[in-house]
Amino acid sequence: MRYITLLLTIFLISCQNDKSLDFFTQVNNLEKIKGNSDYKESPFLSAGKRLYVVGHQNGTFPDLGWHVEGEMGGVWLHPIKLLDGYHAEIKKNKDHLCLTEANQFINYPIGAEQIFDFNDLGLKVSQFHFVPENENGLIVAYQLENTLPSENQFNFTFNTAIDLRPVWLADSMDISDGKDEGQWNKRNNIFLAKDTKNNWFTAISGKNFKPSNAENSCKTKRKGMGFDQALGQTINLKANEKRTIYFIISGSSESEKEAINTAQYLSKNHDILLREKIKAYQKISETNSLKTRDKNFDQMFRWLKYNSEWLMQEVPGIGTGLTAGSPDYPWWFGTDNSYALQGLLVAGMHEQALKTIDLVVDLSEKANGKNGRIMHEASTNGVVFNPGNLNTTPKFISMLWKAYAWTGDQKLLDYYDLVHKSVDWIESQDKDGNGYPDGAGMMEIHGLDSEMIDVVVYQYEMYLAAENFAKVKGDKVLADEYHKKAENLKMKINSDWWVEEFNSYADFRSPKSQALKLTEDAIIRADSIEKPWSVTELNNTLDTIRSQEIKGTAPFVVHHNWIVNTPMEVGAADQDKAAKALLTAEKYQNRFGMFVTGIDRDEQQEKASKWKSFSYVGAVMTLPTGVQALAEAKYGNPDKALAYLKKLQNSFSYALPGSMYEVSPDFGMMTQAWNIYAVAVPVVEEFFGIQPKAWKNEILIRPNLPTEWTDISLENIKIGNNKLDISAKRVGNILEFRISQLHNWKIIFDFPEAKTIIYDGNKIKGGKVELYDRLHNLKIEF
Repeated sequence: MRYITLLLTIFLISCQNDKSLDFFTQVNNLEKIKGNSDYKESPFLSAGKRLYVVGHQNGTFPDLGWHVEGEMGGVWLHPIKLLDGYHAEIKKNKDHLCLTEANQFINYPIGAEQIFDFNDLGLKVSQFHFVPENENGLIVAYQLENTLPSENQFNFTFNTAIDLRPVWLADSMDISDGKDEGQWNKRNNIFLAKDTKNNWFTAISGKNFKPSNAENSCKTKRKGMGFDQALGQTINLKANEKRTIYFIISGSSESEKEAINTAQYLSKNHDILLREKIKAYQKISETNSLKTRDKNFDQMFRWLKYNSEWLMQEVPGIGTGLTAGSPDYPWWFGTDNSYALQGLLVAGMHEQALKTIDLVVDLSEKANGKNGRIMHEASTNGVVFNPGNLNTTPKFISMLWKAYAWTGDQKLLDYYDLVHKSVDWIESQDKDGNGYPDGAGMMEIHGLDSEMIDVVVYQYEMYLAAENFAKVKGDKVLADEYHKKAENLKMKINSDWWVEEFNSYADFRSPKSQALKLTEDAIIRADSIEKPWSVTELNNTLDTIRSQEIKGTAPFVVHHNWIVNTPMEVGAADQDKAAKALLTAEKYQNRFGMFVTGIDRDEQQEKASKWKSFSYVGAVMTLPTGVQALAEAKYGNPDKALAYLKKLQNSFSYALPGSMYEVSPDFGMMTQAWNIYAVAVPVVEEFFGIQPKAWKNEILIRPNLPTEWTDISLENIKIGNNKLDISAKRVGNILEFRISQLHNWKIIFDFPEAKTIIYDGNKIKGGKVELYDRLHNLKIEF
């Protein structure tokens, strides 16, 4: 059951740019989703490109996260933290009320709101925070409504928990946290705090508010070397009056002046900055806009674009790129972005994708030299933690080709040398000379570091990308070489990696001794999480392995990890093997999606996870589910693909309205970058069948629509400098398509199952036509 209240309007009402509208009227006219009261004590995220805030939906800011233990929430201006949090307090006579138990949480694309009803005091308070897109600051607005028929006087205090500290891995740069100190800057009416060891500053201000020594009734214990600071004022509201007050939180990792200037700018321009942010998100909403008869599905598609924008992070001197997830992975991953950027590309967010590519390559070359290896994980201070897993490099190169296909950006051809070196690097990781790289891939299971199916499959995909790059560059010899390597590897995937006994591709290939150890460890794991069916199967597998004579390496199915489905994700599987493997995969799912590791499957398959301690063991994750949807669609099963996407829909807004957790339905990161891959790529590239060649002004459209999608459209599809609209209606065995474009590009429309196509008054047999004009109407009989 989904616990959300949906208040969905057009992104903005028609008077969106009317400057006469007050701040909260503009906010309340926006698309919004109300939260589930059961999840008030769980996190939310409001973000701009420079700064973000993470707190709980009820208005509190408890210690959050494990990467920097207890420090992943609060207000961050990477590479530093500014505050552990903030809250307001109202004091009237003997009543001291903290704004930490919101009656309602509401999420918006551009920010978040908490509503507090203090009926005994005759007050209703709305707290709305939003981060201007490109500013080093946060605006917290309060609408105070007097519900009494008489004057209402009270003291209003804004309490901040200052904690200037560095981001993860700062110690490797010999940067350490210092004690924070602060003072009131009378000239600018700003409270300014500084870390005593570093030039890190945060500024707190509110019009006509002054430092307050009043006791903080809601003070909580917290970590760090910071201190609490309050600003207060006595407020008089007339009968039934509404008043809006604003607080500004700004910061700098460079200078006091920068923090003060930002605070002053935000204080003077909060309404302008709100309108600018609304306009930016309206553009995201309108680009690659999906419309089906399932409005909730359309909403999920749209909000995953918003989520992606929330996760964009700019750090001066380092770069701008899509981070992996909040709250614990607010930095950059080559691996995660190899998936997520594909989602950005098909969702029309090309600028964000291109900036991220440049950043990941730059960080990779700083860590690895120019050897072609793509880094896995880097903090926002530029320190690379993991120089790259084996799956990272090939998947990144395949994404790089997709970026070129969708954007046509000629600058991407400057990475042609990187493509060659990446191919050489992955091939150099074949330690035993059998044609397969040796080492860990996507799965983070101890000891699983032999030859991995995802690494080999993505290597195949990388060869195809390298071949395409070589063709564009006119390098026929190298293109032929990459083509042969791809075909050879595809053949070996379907012979050396297929395990008929399980109707599945292998988790890994390894020597017998390693397979025995991995199986024994898997039995311990399955037994510890009380999965008797897994223990029985694994004991049988162990007996089988012991009885076999194995020389060198052999393929093994042990964990039923989701990566066994990657041959179908990229189209490397033979048709008959794909059909078997996709049926096998259906065993390892629940109502939220695919298990990361199949042996962890719950027999009841209906288990939600609300109050369970977090662990990736037993997890159902969005990425494996999206991969499965993509796999089904690629092999001609759009209805099954849509069913997997609807499983993802079950977790959308489950805990955080407008977002989808990394681990379904409510574990891990509450906003996760690769979710856009899981949903948008199957919809755009498979259901609508859009395969662009932007560099040559050409688009292939090969639709593969689910049966229930009888009236659908995808509008303002961004491909290079072109824009495309596609709509389709199905009545019986007739499909009517309407295709329009901004420029006169070549469109190849291919519908293999068609008996005839009538287009622009012409009737032809078969299902393939070439279109060149800006508008086309097609009627297809199939």
